[in-house]
Amino acid sequence: MENSKETFEYTYSAEQQAEIEKIKSKYIPKTDDKLEQLRKLDASVTKKGTVIGLIMGIAGTLIFGGGMSMVLVVGMKLLIPSIVLGGIGIILMVFAYPAFKKITEQERERIAPQILALTEELGQ
Repeated sequence: MENSKETFEYTYSAEQQAEIEKIKSKYIPKTDDKLEQLRKLDASVTKKGTVIGLIMGIAGTLIFGGGMSMVLVVGMKLLIPSIVLGGIGIILMVFAYPAFKKITEQERERIAPQILALTEELGQ
């Protein structure tokens, strides 16, 4: 009879396993869970309105500033065009927030069925 010792050796390295998992996670396809999809949809509701509102507000401020500088630099020669330009700037600034609200409201109505369906799935 042969006297042989069969042994099993196992070395565990937490650092090595963490590195392996990190590399492995780069190659696994990303799938969003339902809660993450819900968060993204909720965040996307205000993005379009925010961008439009900011563009209108900034453009209105610049146009209003251009009208003011025309009055200050040129003086009374271009008073009427300066007032018109400043008025256009004021109108853009005034309607920036209502445009934001309206666009956000439309986006909420558009995305509402998707959000409600996801909340129903998550609530079960």
